[in-house]
Amino acid sequence: MKIGFIGLGIMGKPMCRNLMDKGYECVVYDLLPDNVEQMEEAGAQRAESAAEAAKGREIVITMLPNSPQVRDVVLGPQGIAEAMTRGSILIDMSSIAPLASREIGETLEEKGIEMLDAPVSGGEPKAIDGTLSIMVGGKREVYEKVRDLLLCMGSSAVYCGTLGAGNTTKLSNQIVVAMNIAACAEAFTLAKKAGVDPELVFQAIRGGLAGSTVMDAKVPMMLEGNDKPGFKIDLHIKDLNNAVETGHELGMALPMTVQVLEMFEQLHGDGLGQKDHSALIRYYEKITGVSVRK
Repeated sequence: MKIGFIGLGIMGKPMCRNLMDKGYECVVYDLLPDNVEQMEEAGAQRAESAAEAAKGREIVITMLPNSPQVRDVVLGPQGIAEAMTRGSILIDMSSIAPLASREIGETLEEKGIEMLDAPVSGGEPKAIDGTLSIMVGGKREVYEKVRDLLLCMGSSAVYCGTLGAGNTTKLSNQIVVAMNIAACAEAFTLAKKAGVDPELVFQAIRGGLAGSTVMDAKVPMMLEGNDKPGFKIDLHIKDLNNAVETGHELGMALPMTVQVLEMFEQLHGDGLGQKDHSALIRYYEKITGVSVRK
């Protein structure tokens, strides 16, 4: 089976590679020619437009930055909706606003095209090794058709409900991750300011109730001063803004989310938006004058 794959950034490239490693042929497109060339060298077929990548495919995957880009690629001029056939399936693996997923899906349904929203969690390392957590919204019968394909890119692909439920689950995930990173940054800055070695604090608490996947992945980066992006601050800002907007639609305040969002926004203003979200430690270093990084 040939799959159309659109969006070959930090996450999209390794996800597409994993599909090809499992025997799927991929026709790829990205706005950046270098990304397309890298995948072509890996065995993918080049397309000159998103519509060309989607034309005649039973399944098309999009992995794009945010709602406007997904809407434009799918429904815009020469969008993939015009190239896809009735009965085909769009799997949008971007992290976008749930309302946008539902609106795009409703338009596609009128054309006889099925859609799943299937955002992922795990960042670049898990995209590379194929162990992403995938959260899926849409019709259950459509999910069942593509579950095995999704598991070529992730260690889990959990059905969460109707269209938009995948992105609602992802927003919940991003809130929890943001709170964890902020708590770790605050706690380890406290330890350093009190004269206790943060590395020893990390070893002492990681196996207890405070321990988490986030702590294990991000605290070593904080201590090493490693800001290489597995997940960029600017992307987390995007996700938390989508969470706040969704909260507003539901009449719900998200005070903790807003507070961490403001921390990330300050780092963006300091020119750190392309750094890993673990660089939130720099916010605390700035307000305390204490450097946790080695």
